[in-house]
Amino acid sequence: MNWLTKLTPPGVKSIFTKRDTPDNLWMKCPKSGEMIFTADLPGLLHVTPAGHHMRIGPELRFAYTFDDGAYETFPTPGVATDPLKFKDDQKYTDRLKKARAKTGNDDAMSIGVGRIHGVEATVLVQNFAFMGGSLGMAAGEGFVAAAEVAVQKGLPLIAFTAAGGARMQEGALSLMQMPRTTIAVQRLREAGLPYIVVLCDPTTGGVTASYAMLGDVHLAEPGAMIGFAGPRVIEETIREKLPEGFQRAEYLEEKGMVDKVVPRADLRETLARLLSVLMQTDHAIPDTPAPAPVPA
Repeated sequence: MNWLTKLTPPGVKSIFTKRDTPDNLWMKCPKSGEMIFTADLPGLLHVTPAGHHMRIGPELRFAYTFDDGAYETFPTPGVATDPLKFKDDQKYTDRLKKARAKTGNDDAMSIGVGRIHGVEATVLVQNFAFMGGSLGMAAGEGFVAAAEVAVQKGLPLIAFTAAGGARMQEGALSLMQMPRTTIAVQRLREAGLPYIVVLCDPTTGGVTASYAMLGDVHLAEPGAMIGFAGPRVIEETIREKLPEGFQRAEYLEEKGMVDKVVPRADLRETLARLLSVLMQTDHAIPDTPAPAPVPA
């Protein structure tokens, strides 16, 4: 209590009530340091004026990808919740509960089927907000399920990848998802269906070592970090300074590991043109993509 408080007559303080102001009205652009009004982000497709592509979840990704934001969702198969009874500073089951409450999703993978400029496709979105998009049994089952939906419907599969690696709480069961997803990709090829990967920030670890690098075409969002181990680990291992921009989408495009770096605003049109060619359809793709729908 300060001296001014002591001098304030009783009841006067209650007249001047403190207004509740949301703490998320503004955000700082990681690239430029500019303050951005968060209400403007949906109209910008969650890309800052400086070009920083923010990480987005499956709901926004589906809305920005499919025509009029219309799509059908497909459930991912259930798996054993905690096969190893794992616990570090907290139980694995508690981590899962927190991640589910935070994202509203059962796990890192979400499946949707809809049209992209009239071309029907199956889209799989990996949500980095769910435990870093880590590849565990549920995520592996989600990828396999998406491939099965694509094969059953005779549709191409588009995977938006974003992951920090394998899910350590599931041990070797997590690592087994790498060959399982690789087999699922092979089934797509046997069915003659295109598989397109869109590498988002970040795509690392076992995901990069399996289905993220097995696409017929590899696109990437600007500035996305793509690699197996992180740059710090590599520098400590080889005891050398890495080149500028190493493991970023633009660097990988220059080296031939990524076919094209595509800004989010151009992604729908790019995907539609690729699908039209690969699926040999006669859909007319507009020169300028229609504005993506914004969720309420």
